[in-house]
Amino acid sequence: MARKKKQAEGLGDTVENILEVTGVAKVAKWILGEDCGCEERKQKLNELWRYKKPECLTEDEYNFLDKFYNRNRSSVSPSEQREILKIYNRVLHEKQQPTQCGSCLREIVNKLNTLYAVYKEEKDADTEAE
Repeated sequence: MARKKKQAEGLGDTVENILEVTGVAKVAKWILGEDCGCEERKQKLNELWRYKKPECLTEDEYNFLDKFYNRNRSSVSPSEQREILKIYNRVLHEKQQPTQCGSCLREIVNKLNTLYAVYKEEKDADTEAE
């Protein structure tokens, strides 16, 4: 009985499937050993190019992000971090936890900013059309 493959979460899973079907994965493991770095590359590709589409921002989420991105401070308060993670996890189907890691939080804030910018652009276009 054939093993049912799980649905690809992102580009990393697709690349892995192609390498397995073509036999390249076996050759790589034979030459490089079991820890060839493939799993790390797969995870990174999945993080960068997920197939799950983001959910839409609610009006409250948009308003929070609008205030957050339009202020001139370089720090994030604990309550802001909680709200950012709540929005990020819901919209992008993630399970990120509060963190003390500045670069980790910056990555989350930047990804959310990319999504926010799309909404802002649409809102600005709608305002100009009126």
